[in-house]
Amino acid sequence: MKRLNRSTLIAVLLAVVVVAALGFWLLRKPADKTPATQPAAAKEGAARPALTVSVARAEPSELNVTLAANGNVAAWQEASIGSESNGLRLAEVRVNIGDVVKKGQVLAVFSPETINADVAQARASLAEAKATAADAAGNAARARTLAQTGALSQQQINQYQTTEQTAKARVEAAEAVLAAQQVRGRNTQVLAPDDGVISARTATVGSVVAAGTELFKLIRKGRLEWRAEVTSAELGRVAVGTPATVVSASGAEVKGTVRSIAPTVDPQTRNALVYVDIPNVLQNTGIKAGMFANGEFQLGRSNALTVPQAAIVPRDGFNHLLVLQPDQRVSQLKIQTGRRVGDRVEVLTKLPADARVVVQGAGFLNDGDLVRVVDTPAAGAPASAASAAAK
Repeated sequence: MKRLNRSTLIAVLLAVVVVAALGFWLLRKPADKTPATQPAAAKEGAARPALTVSVARAEPSELNVTLAANGNVAAWQEASIGSESNGLRLAEVRVNIGDVVKKGQVLAVFSPETINADVAQARASLAEAKATAADAAGNAARARTLAQTGALSQQQINQYQTTEQTAKARVEAAEAVLAAQQVRGRNTQVLAPDDGVISARTATVGSVVAAGTELFKLIRKGRLEWRAEVTSAELGRVAVGTPATVVSASGAEVKGTVRSIAPTVDPQTRNALVYVDIPNVLQNTGIKAGMFANGEFQLGRSNALTVPQAAIVPRDGFNHLLVLQPDQRVSQLKIQTGRRVGDRVEVLTKLPADARVVVQGAGFLNDGDLVRVVDTPAAGAPASAASAAAK
């Protein structure tokens, strides 16, 4: 029994020694590895690129020089067409708003019965005056024949001559009355004073209107104009004949030309009006008189340095570019931008020579980040590869 207890004790001691050795080894292994592995891992993490990006160079381009302005669209000239007859009933209206009319075209017709009666009466009065004048002329001629014989006194002869002249005057008066009535007869037809487009209509069939009452409004020649407001500081850059592009609130875009420039500047706003012709009002359906529109004057072309729009990174209220450095790190550069054409933006700030800017992934980088650069495939590369595979 004593021997058994001694063997058991030895086994327990051996087990304790093994467990202690194993625990010491397990505890010592991480401690041994930590100093060796941690610096390597830290070193590897510091050298790892933050992002894979594509880069592009700033390219010189020739861009349009423009001057932006705002203003109202109005009719070039709007004619007011009214009634010249008084107290006549409107019998017929032949045009409506939007109709294209020619000069001399009949727009409306008044009832002519009253005018026709007045014309007939004037003709009858003229015939009567002519008959009276013929009789007076015959009497005056006979009186002049008898003047040598002494059969009539000089007073009687003068009376016959006076009667003749009075009759002639009455004929002329009757002719004038007839001409006036004939003019009234022609005025029963309202005619277009010029080619154009009807822009307003107040004429109503059956109404009795007074002379001078407006019946229609006509946009002469169908022409509109953009009255652009240009500051006095920029006014000298615009000249007669300068092409312009007008854009309405609906997005409709039309081309025009500067017709004239106002000779004065508004003392309140310090702006001057520049009148831009917009022809063909019917074809330019997106531009209407009374609209507010913005536009640009085309002042010429100039050289500029441009970058892809995707390379512009807006931060803190400013625009930035991320410029690739020789050590594959990026440097953030604050810039000023100018004109935009398609997907490219003009850069007004001077860039380093042969600068390469980050395009794809620029918005995810910070100043000093390490990047990996990949080449952007050409636009035609996928098509060429597909073509080769098909063959």
